[in-house]
Amino acid sequence: MLMSGLTMPNYASAKGADEKYINEYVPNAGLVGKGMFSYYFWDVYTGELYASGGEYANEPPFALRLTYQRELEGKQIAQRSIDEMKKQGGLSADNAEKWLSLMARIFPDVSEGDVITGIATESGTSVFYVNGSKADEINDEVFTQRFFDIWLSDKTSEPKFRKKLLGK
Repeated sequence: MLMSGLTMPNYASAKGADEKYINEYVPNAGLVGKGMFSYYFWDVYTGELYASGGEYANEPPFALRLTYQRELEGKQIAQRSIDEMKKQGGLSADNAEKWLSLMARIFPDVSEGDVITGIATESGTSVFYVNGSKADEINDEVFTQRFFDIWLSDKTSEPKFRKKLLGK
């Protein structure tokens, strides 16, 4: 997989419609890093990581906003998320099945410009917004850790994209 994109400076605030709900969960939210995720020759999404004061501490609260650059089916997004969790190891069949069902319900089909924002709350809940409207939440600390590890763990399949999100 190929990646491209630029790291943005720290302390840019969460702007626009996202600002209100990101700041509701992430006090003093600031941009940690930003990058474009590409698959072969296709730009898939721009990722932006927000944390308090623009400093990611590897623990909630934080928000990850993905702005899609192409059409994808929601069920593809959910399945790819499970596949990435499996690559990192330790995902039980029961959790994979349960989480796939939950994500397939939450994630809509997306088109260019659509935004899905995932927020890891201090309590370990994952809260999802789609184009500025709350879609759902998953109150499962293990899910929250595993879901955001797709991008933020040192076990990610996309270490260059991770570095961009972390502002490095």
